[in-house]
Amino acid sequence: MTNRHPVITGLGFSVPSQVWDNSRIERMVDTSDEWIRTRTGIIARHIAETHETTATLASSAACAALKNARLRPEDIDVIIVATMTPEMGFPATACFVQESIGAKRAAAFDISAACTGFVYGLAIASSMVSSGLSSHILVIGAETLSRIIDWTDRNSCVLFGDGAGAAVVSRGGKGGRIVDSVIRSDGSNADLLYMPGGGSRYPANEETVRNRMHYLKMTGKGLYKEATTSMVDAVIAVLERNGLGVGDIDLLIPHQANLRIIRSTAKKLDIAPEKAYVNIDRYGNTSAATIPIAMAEAQAEGRLRKDSNVVLVAFGSGMTWGSTLLRY
Repeated sequence: MTNRHPVITGLGFSVPSQVWDNSRIERMVDTSDEWIRTRTGIIARHIAETHETTATLASSAACAALKNARLRPEDIDVIIVATMTPEMGFPATACFVQESIGAKRAAAFDISAACTGFVYGLAIASSMVSSGLSSHILVIGAETLSRIIDWTDRNSCVLFGDGAGAAVVSRGGKGGRIVDSVIRSDGSNADLLYMPGGGSRYPANEETVRNRMHYLKMTGKGLYKEATTSMVDAVIAVLERNGLGVGDIDLLIPHQANLRIIRSTAKKLDIAPEKAYVNIDRYGNTSAATIPIAMAEAQAEGRLRKDSNVVLVAFGSGMTWGSTLLRY
């Protein structure tokens, strides 16, 4: 019988070369390096230059993942891009990636699940591979959040950065087997993190631009509470469904939204701090890209070890949240 286990066989990421440290933000709004570090854990973030877009970053990350998986673009059956800062309203950013990397056989589509987008994408890709529909799928989380940030809002502008991460999900092979995923949502909390302008409810016009409706809006305190609760629940749910406990986790790779949220989640789960992967200090919150970037770095550091249980967990606007259990 053909092995249809979905396996992450390649990882890669790409970030802009331009780096803004906290001193740069200090010159823009009323804040300080100390305030940003102590409340978020962020020291620097990468910011896209004019020629860099969500599609260019996604394409670069995709090529890195393909190289890591030792595959050609023509081997890819499907490209899934998770993003809340797409190249355009339409067509899908994934279509631009498909053309850019030369994946001539691939279907291409985007998903919008904000910061949980990559976890959602893995769940979709896993199902497509397990069913026999596809053999190799590129799942990409990519964002240019600097394009929708209100740089006069001191509470939100310090948090975000730009970047992309990618994973190749294959039918069998060496890497991290996708054991299971849990994905959830609660639309009643949509107003905690959103961008009102530009859609069918508030199409772009002089009034929406004047009222700064095309920038990200955030309620920080409400998000913190929802984030810690939902991520803990998602981790426990995926473990229990597979007969495992928190003690079986070898590495937790959480969405990099805020260092306090990561630490609170680990504490509630009773996971040793060193088991929770952290790189928010260097990249800030890159939304759907945080987990694949962290995975690629963890792999390079030798932390995705054989026979280890790795759990990915995220939350985001929607609200959406979810987790993925990997076995290496």
